[in-house]
Amino acid sequence: MNIKRSIRIAIENRKKDGVPVVENVPIRLQVFFSSKRIDFTTGYRIDATKWDSAKQRVKNNVTNKQNQSASQINADLAKYETYINEIFQDFEVREIEPTTEQVKIAFTEKLNPTPQKKQKSQATRGKAKKSDLFVVFDEFVRECGVQNNWTESTYEKFAAVKNHLTALKKGLTFDFFDESGLTEYITFLRDVKQMRNSTIGKQMGFLKWFLRWGLKKGYTKNNAFQTFKPKIKNTQKKVIYLTWDELTQLRDFEIPESKQYLARMRDVFLFQCFTGLRYSDVFNLRRSNVKDSYIEITTIKTADTLKIELNNHSKAILDKYKDVAFENHKVLPVITNQKMNDYLKELAEMAGIDEPVHQTYYRGNERIDEVMPKYALLGTHAARRTFICNALSLGIPANVVMKWTGHSDYKAMKPYIDIADNIKADAMSKFNQL
Repeated sequence: MNIKRSIRIAIENRKKDGVPVVENVPIRLQVFFSSKRIDFTTGYRIDATKWDSAKQRVKNNVTNKQNQSASQINADLAKYETYINEIFQDFEVREIEPTTEQVKIAFTEKLNPTPQKKQKSQATRGKAKKSDLFVVFDEFVRECGVQNNWTESTYEKFAAVKNHLTALKKGLTFDFFDESGLTEYITFLRDVKQMRNSTIGKQMGFLKWFLRWGLKKGYTKNNAFQTFKPKIKNTQKKVIYLTWDELTQLRDFEIPESKQYLARMRDVFLFQCFTGLRYSDVFNLRRSNVKDSYIEITTIKTADTLKIELNNHSKAILDKYKDVAFENHKVLPVITNQKMNDYLKELAEMAGIDEPVHQTYYRGNERIDEVMPKYALLGTHAARRTFICNALSLGIPANVVMKWTGHSDYKAMKPYIDIADNIKADAMSKFNQL
């Protein structure tokens, strides 16, 4: 059972005689789940000028009127977030959809545990330090999830890692992961899970993150993973995007009456193609993010604050829905990522986006070549790639595109720059036909 939830920490919006209160404002913690909202008091106050709303934390090196430091307040805020996630994870394990009252009671118990529960918690931690790798893994997920502001998809990735480890061997301990054990894990992922080498590389990265954390926390002294660097054949992943002609083809395709559920999905996808927004950011786009000629957002994945100018195409889509009221003041009718991926493939196939795409990958030493129609490879992230590739091919400088997308270095942009260079070379070759 997976209970979708979000946690927001913010200072109260208070007014006195019509004027916003900006000094000694209470800090609130809000939890949203299943169309419900719970407000918790944190017991802390701060001046509005000392609050970082993007990070949902007190700014560094300041104190409040009670002479409490930023580090002290932020440590407790992080602890409260951890408590909330632990509470929901406990309900998920028991397959219970909690009421708001149950969550409130559980949170109060976390803040003020009874002596019996405190002893049980300490006993569990002691046991975990000795042997139970999966209890430690759960602690790792809770702590790193809060500290690094993980998205739902990151939690899902580590849930998958836990499933792989559970299936690998019974009674796993940290000592298992010497060079032999790590090699066995790679073999398991390749032969049993039938993973590509590129996917195995990602899975090893996730596992090493956990093992590094366990080593730092003192749960293990086994550091074999630090020098374990197996040779895994890989090819550069092909960038799947829509050319300008394909984008026009998808936009102009007349959707049949019986398939009108695809129309709104297309609008959202096109908006991504003309702004470069990730799915997570277009999903969370609020009316307050939209200005007259641009949108301004703090991204979900990286917490970067981006200013993206609107063009005629993106503005037209916003205008189409400006008078439609969506839940939580959202701007566009964004459905779930999985459903949007399915609908996008369906629409692209109907629109004839079927150019054969050749892909090569490795499973172990076996080279596998596949040819698939482009529509079968499309997903929401193809929109972001489409924006980048078309922007570069139009001659927009890479550093400008990077300001829109939030890329911090040219290494991540290189595959797109190579594509744009190829597009320009092909265009220039057309002069030879005159």
